[in-house]
Amino acid sequence: MVCFAHPTNCGGVFHTPYEERRNDRVAKFDPVLLANIDVPGSYTRDVYELRGGYRALRKAIGPMQPTDVTEVVKSSGLRGRGGAGFPTGLKWTFLPKGHPGPIYMCINADESEPGTFNNRILMELDPHQVIEGVILSCYATRAATAYIYLRYEYPLSYERLQLAIDECYASGYLGKNILGTDFSLDIYLHRGAAAYICGEETGLIESLEGKRAWPRIKPPFPAVEGVFRKPTVVNNIETACCVTHIIDRGADWFKSMGVPADPNNPRDAGSYGPKLYCLSGHVNRPGCYEAPLGITLRQLVDEYGGGVWKGRRAKAAIPGGISMGLFTEAEFDTPLDFNGPGRVGCLGLGTAAVVVLDETVSMVDFLHNSCRFFAHESCGQCTPCREGTAWSLRMLDRIKAGKGRLKDIDLLLEIGDSIGIIPGTTICGLADGAAWPIKNAIRKFRGEFEEYIRATNPSGYAVTDAVPALPVLAHH
Repeated sequence: MVCFAHPTNCGGVFHTPYEERRNDRVAKFDPVLLANIDVPGSYTRDVYELRGGYRALRKAIGPMQPTDVTEVVKSSGLRGRGGAGFPTGLKWTFLPKGHPGPIYMCINADESEPGTFNNRILMELDPHQVIEGVILSCYATRAATAYIYLRYEYPLSYERLQLAIDECYASGYLGKNILGTDFSLDIYLHRGAAAYICGEETGLIESLEGKRAWPRIKPPFPAVEGVFRKPTVVNNIETACCVTHIIDRGADWFKSMGVPADPNNPRDAGSYGPKLYCLSGHVNRPGCYEAPLGITLRQLVDEYGGGVWKGRRAKAAIPGGISMGLFTEAEFDTPLDFNGPGRVGCLGLGTAAVVVLDETVSMVDFLHNSCRFFAHESCGQCTPCREGTAWSLRMLDRIKAGKGRLKDIDLLLEIGDSIGIIPGTTICGLADGAAWPIKNAIRKFRGEFEEYIRATNPSGYAVTDAVPALPVLAHH
């Protein structure tokens, strides 16, 4: 069972280069995004409004111009919570100036990254917080229509969101002339068909239009040509919720949490605000925990998750969804902000979904499971991804069957280094997500892979000639 606990004090000392810049920022922290989830009836409009809900909406719609809302969000330093971490307010400014419309807002609620469940909690237990953030985002971008693209396997989220939308229409928060202004907005729920690739914004757009979810070549970017070839903004559920609190409490409040931008690094946009961290795997208290950006993985595991279960030691952890790669136990003091994971060779923070692996876990099994997932979820549009994910799985199948060669380790690394946006071979980042577990697992645990191959194929581990693949199995 998922635990929704949320401590009110995260405390702790950060043993990182960020220490002097942010040590005093997390001594006391009261949950914001999860503040309502334990309140009976938290998913209803009445309870939400009793706890201050739609206060931000009244502050913005009418008293503020759309450009004012955009500037507040931009100055807050909010970065997208869906995985890429792109500055939200800056993304909104990419919409064409003076466009006659329509302009669309797409909210990504597909949440298919393994280990991630923070959006589900928000949608099920505090859907009006989500809807308020969507309305504010649409007001800022002048979008008259919003689509919430929802993961099909979330039936309760669908039910609660639709109830919230219906309540908003009834109360005048949606529909024509919201709060007596000339701003009008319609929100529609669209249920996806359980495809990981639809988490990519242009794949989501293609699916929303009723087509096969093949990511589009960019440019043009969605802000110029998105849904129905009209200007479109794509934001994440948690991002929309942050917008609600930024407008209500102000940009300075938001920037009082997290990790400030490094003045010596012009590419560092900072990691500001609260963040929902998913914690699962081999810990005593799995759950979704809210804390300022920048807590260390060790703090999350020990102080929030109660440590590694069964008295065992940690061996590794996925820092932000399986596509981000792996931390070794020695890297657990790395901060979980937008820059921290990259400093230890991971792809990034991702969705901040941490999965802990204890000392009994085989890295061969981990990588086999990871490769199986990505081979299944690749849309097949780009040859390097289609072939690379499939062949990495077939090599892992062969290794698991006791026919692996030491040469396979280097071949897997070659695949990992050759597919994805970062080497410039694919349209979207799914291949990068598939490659990073391969690169991290092998480079950080190579000895274990070599030992496994030698032990399971003592007569053939040193073969360097080409060998046939195993017959294609059912999971392919």
